[in-house]
Amino acid sequence: MNTTSSALAAVAAAEIRIGTGNSRRFVGADHGAAISYFFVENQPGDGPGLHWHPYPETWVVLEGTARITVGADTIVASAGDTATGPAFVPHSFTNIGRGTLRLIGIHASATIIQTFLSED
Repeated sequence: MNTTSSALAAVAAAEIRIGTGNSRRFVGADHGAAISYFFVENQPGDGPGLHWHPYPETWVVLEGTARITVGADTIVASAGDTATGPAFVPHSFTNIGRGTLRLIGIHASATIIQTFLSED
């Protein structure tokens, strides 16, 4: 019995790539999904500035080491670790390792809504 939906399709990395690097932005609403995500590849010292979302965000570290700050709390997360920040709480992460940081930032929303606290 064939249970494959005719709506099933892979989203090519090149279709959702951000700039010229390997980071990607998947907006669920564009693909019939209720979640969105960033697949991030950051070099040492790189990471987004302090920002917040009107929904929770979950980070899954695939490779490397990240310093994740949520509100007044900071943790260090390594490959295999998962952390979640609540809605409306400012947060950021930075690659504090020596190699490439690869992580997925899962947004509990079909669209990505983020407000940065500064222009940096």
